[in-house]
Amino acid sequence: MDILSALRQLWAHAVWADRLLWDALQHARHADNAWREYAHILAADAVWIARLEQQPPTVSVWPTLTPEAVDALRCDVTARYDAYLTQLSAQDLGTMAPYVNTTGRAFNTSVGDILLHVLLHSQYHRGKVNQLLSNAGHAPAAVDFIAFVREVPAANSNAK
Repeated sequence: MDILSALRQLWAHAVWADRLLWDALQHARHADNAWREYAHILAADAVWIARLEQQPPTVSVWPTLTPEAVDALRCDVTARYDAYLTQLSAQDLGTMAPYVNTTGRAFNTSVGDILLHVLLHSQYHRGKVNQLLSNAGHAPAAVDFIAFVREVPAANSNAK
């Protein structure tokens, strides 16, 4: 598998995993910290796609959003990355993307490195959302990559 195909597959996993977290959070009471962490995943994704599109970000990386606004952000981010990745070529991955980070520092990073960062950053924070859900007494969402590629639920801790 080439790197562009792998990035597209990882993005498809991210969309799937974010939907599972959304579903889990719908039923979670007393899980404000999990909601905040989830909103951060989507907001950071939104900031990065804005940078790739050479547009100003429209959301902060740690926003305070209602569940409805979080879902709208999830849908917007999904559509924007889907469109971006569809038109992307393997050669584009080496293109340097200039941007200014949240502290005002200028950087120039390859498109491929930015996309890989987005995917890894999101998965890291999905783990935190699941930990926060567990801490609040709720079942975590099974967002493992292997469950995505198998198209069957991941094993739980009671599996033999």
